[in-house]
Amino acid sequence: MSIQLQGWDDTIVALATPPGIGAIGVIRVSGKQAFAIVNALFPSKDLFQQPSHTLQVGYLQQNGVMLDEVVLSLFKSPRSYTGEDVIEISCHGSPFIQENIIQVITMKGARVAKPGEFTQRAFLNGKLDLAQAEAVADLIASNTEASRKTAIHSMRGGFSSDLHALREQLIRFSALIELELDFSQEDVAFADRAALNHLISQLNVSTHQLINSFQLGNVIRNGVQVAIIGKPNAGKSTLLNTLLNENRAIVSEIAGTTRDTVEEILNIKGVLFRLIDTAGIREHTQDLIESIGMERSFEKMRAANIVIYLFDVNEIDARTLQVVVNNFNQENIPYILVGNKAEANDPAVLKQFASFADCIFISARANHNIEQLKDVLFTKAISGNINSEATIVTNARHYEALQKLSHALADVQRGLDDEVPGDLLALDIRQCLHYLGTITGQITNEDQLDFIFSKFCIGK
Repeated sequence: MSIQLQGWDDTIVALATPPGIGAIGVIRVSGKQAFAIVNALFPSKDLFQQPSHTLQVGYLQQNGVMLDEVVLSLFKSPRSYTGEDVIEISCHGSPFIQENIIQVITMKGARVAKPGEFTQRAFLNGKLDLAQAEAVADLIASNTEASRKTAIHSMRGGFSSDLHALREQLIRFSALIELELDFSQEDVAFADRAALNHLISQLNVSTHQLINSFQLGNVIRNGVQVAIIGKPNAGKSTLLNTLLNENRAIVSEIAGTTRDTVEEILNIKGVLFRLIDTAGIREHTQDLIESIGMERSFEKMRAANIVIYLFDVNEIDARTLQVVVNNFNQENIPYILVGNKAEANDPAVLKQFASFADCIFISARANHNIEQLKDVLFTKAISGNINSEATIVTNARHYEALQKLSHALADVQRGLDDEVPGDLLALDIRQCLHYLGTITGQITNEDQLDFIFSKFCIGK
């Protein structure tokens, strides 16, 4: 697939590595004039005579002045990332040298690339579909093994192949129904309605699997917000420090020491957990600052994906804990009950909490059962196998399109059940094809593309 838009036949240049001082920097040039522009600056060899996918070492010069000693990576159309002629210039990592080279290249006729323009050209030239192109940005932004693996799966076409399979089957039935319309006077049926019914049922299952995967995908992409709440001196700050294995929060025996929320990030099995140590919650306080901190604690609790309710096993009884659990259940807040300071407790003290089957007993200070708590956090957040090769939807745009597809499939199903005429059925199927096409970019517009690729980094 190749999409032609106006204004996309010029040559672009940009720094492909992060700005700043380093050992080397890579400048990418793409377009019809890429070889002509760089060749004019590279007297060592005639680049037009060199094979694609080779490295060339030499000096870049402008008007007899040496710019830098460089390594050129040559990629001739269509065997390149963008599908165009591409040259990547590996120069020394001085920002002055990099800017000087880019300036000279623009003087020769190139222009500075917009954010994401190289990947956008790869999409326009049929090297990637839109879902794969967006996965490139996800891969660049990945900061855990889980997010890397999910992005790689999509970038290699895993998600796209699932969608293409759905779309091809729908197109086949749509064509048969459209054919029936051409022979409406003869009252013939080319499309097997029973087979279409079976297909729509299968597509519904596949679509809902993808939609349901978004909850996991959102966790992989954005992390899990975990609020640690409880009464003052329950050990919340000590637990945060133990989980992080560093003294991040101030620990004191004085109740109300934590006045504001403290946030840190913990990586558990490739998933980021944003841990929030909140101010202790107690019924009455005359301290205005502490009151503000408590209100922020409630805000964080309501916004969190998971709440760890930490309690001192010596300071609470089962009846009080049950009230807390009832409140969580009433407000539909996902929670984990964690009993702290349990390292040397009499079994009789812990026995009173036996009715709370999912309660974990730890000692934050002695690092007792902390790994078990991490396992429970991970299981609560993931609720599935993160190492699966199945497609996981991480993109909100894809999720929205899949939801619309689900509604359109329901319309097709109702049409089949009500035995509506073929022309109305064809309209509903076209709507399904439209929503599938918006994900992969088979149906798109220039404004949408500009918005999607504007979120990429310059040079990619």
